[in-house]
Amino acid sequence: MIPQSFVQDLLARVDIVDVIERYLPLKKSGANYFACCPFHGEKSASFSVSPSKQFYHCFGCGVHGSAIGFLMEYSGLGFVDAVKELANQAGVQVPDDGKPGQNALDDGNAKLVDAMAEAARFYRDQLKHAPEAIDYLKRRGLSGEVAARFGIGFSPDEWQALQRVFPDYQSKHLAEAGLVIDNDQGRRYDRFRHRIMFPIHDRRGRIIAFGGRVLDSGEPKYLNSPETPLFEKGRELYGLYLAQKAIRDASFALVVEGYMDVVALAQFGVDNAVATLGTATTPHHITTLLRHTDRIVFCFDGDAAGRRAAWRALENALEVLRDDTTLAFLFLPAEHDPDSFVRKEGADAFRKAAAGASPLASVLLQELKERCELDTAEGRARLIHESRPLVTRIGAPMLRLQVIKSIAEAAEMTQTEVELAFGFKPAAPPRQSFQKQDFKRGPRRTEPLRPQGRRKPPSTIGTLLRLILQHPERAARLPIDLIPDDSAEGRAMIAIIDLVSLGEPIPAGGLGALIERFRDTPHGDTLARLGTEQDESEFEESVVETLFEDTLRKLQGDAIAREITELLELSKQGALSAGDRHRLSELLLEKRNLASAGKVSDL
Repeated sequence: MIPQSFVQDLLARVDIVDVIERYLPLKKSGANYFACCPFHGEKSASFSVSPSKQFYHCFGCGVHGSAIGFLMEYSGLGFVDAVKELANQAGVQVPDDGKPGQNALDDGNAKLVDAMAEAARFYRDQLKHAPEAIDYLKRRGLSGEVAARFGIGFSPDEWQALQRVFPDYQSKHLAEAGLVIDNDQGRRYDRFRHRIMFPIHDRRGRIIAFGGRVLDSGEPKYLNSPETPLFEKGRELYGLYLAQKAIRDASFALVVEGYMDVVALAQFGVDNAVATLGTATTPHHITTLLRHTDRIVFCFDGDAAGRRAAWRALENALEVLRDDTTLAFLFLPAEHDPDSFVRKEGADAFRKAAAGASPLASVLLQELKERCELDTAEGRARLIHESRPLVTRIGAPMLRLQVIKSIAEAAEMTQTEVELAFGFKPAAPPRQSFQKQDFKRGPRRTEPLRPQGRRKPPSTIGTLLRLILQHPERAARLPIDLIPDDSAEGRAMIAIIDLVSLGEPIPAGGLGALIERFRDTPHGDTLARLGTEQDESEFEESVVETLFEDTLRKLQGDAIAREITELLELSKQGALSAGDRHRLSELLLEKRNLASAGKVSDL
């Protein structure tokens, strides 16, 4: 666990404008900087970066956050990796979490990364001197430019070729990195021999593994690195590091079966493809891709094996589905894989086919219907039986409802009957949208309509919280007992005051740092919402103190009014004690004093 104090110090040290400018061309306009949003397609610049708030926000898609949040969204990094990346840019060392051996573990991983980088350089150099490997790549239609972009190399047909670049060939780090194998007789030899080598990068661009494709008819045809401290095949995707920008530009990610498909598609300008690494598509793979795009298209070989791989991907996707995302399947003709299809039909035909890919729900329903004879009662019953373990796993509630409706129609049953068969509670009937009928004026709505385009005026606590966001040092002067907890703004304010009361300093890195402090809490969303609405010049310096004092007095008046109301209610019930009567007298006097001074109105 990275100390929160380090995260806050790091955000105070960096400038979010400098961080984002590494990835996007920003243009200054007024107090802020703007660019076209990298997270959704747009022609006008609605992506805003505020140097005063240290906060970014897109007015088009609503994405927002701190410098750490940007790295998480843009590069698909987890929180810890994003902090490490930002620390690396700032030239500071991330402290360990105090666990015994943590520094030793980090040092060991760094040595593994260095070993993988050195091996990759060796393999790339060997490709220059391997005519048979160069001929193979040319036959597959790959240019030198694409081979260089993906860092493709060649492992010689030798038992200990890596000894040329690793004088300490017996180092434990070579074995831990999966570069060598130790047999039962204690002999060590290279894992990869006589293979085209494809380096596998993590999302930070570090080489963490290799995939090797045999040149002849040997087995196995494809060989991946074993799982190591750096590499877990169920979590990594080949080509993702290079495909991130292309995925955003194309507005979808393409998942194929092998790294040769990824490279071949890139040769034809289809750069948004990634591949799994010798394993079925996992929920983690899908979650990772959904950080980059809201549409994923799976494209496997058109044969029976490719169909089975597609079905496994579908099954593994069910739990992580969301209603704001789309997963689809592109089924190629049986004689084609992505490589052969794009070579024969061209990139435009491939993109057109991907655009028309079948949505997951359609594939699921079609497969289930094909398994059952729907013209018989037994077949329709089987449809319910076969679909239950799949449909109940769908994580997107609205999509699950749509699938249930389709299954009910196919099975000639009602939606309620299917929901009961699946163990779901049937949906409640729709609530009335009015309280009582006025036959002259029509239904009376429970909520009044508000004029379009007009923001509701902020409450007292909302105004105070917006002021604190601009001047966080004033939080130390707030009495927590005056802050009501019956609103999101009030609860966020109480959380900020709690920080101060516990001796934790208010984050010095602007709004972005404050939001980061409350990551994964409801307060973070509340603060972000207010921050995106707030203009940097909303509170002029000359009136800030007066407004702060007036707002405190208004809160004090509100608190007095609430307590008076409670005591008067007790009085009506005849339950007012002598102490309560004395307290009521004090409150009424205090209310009159405030009102007569003209400091609070409408108490």
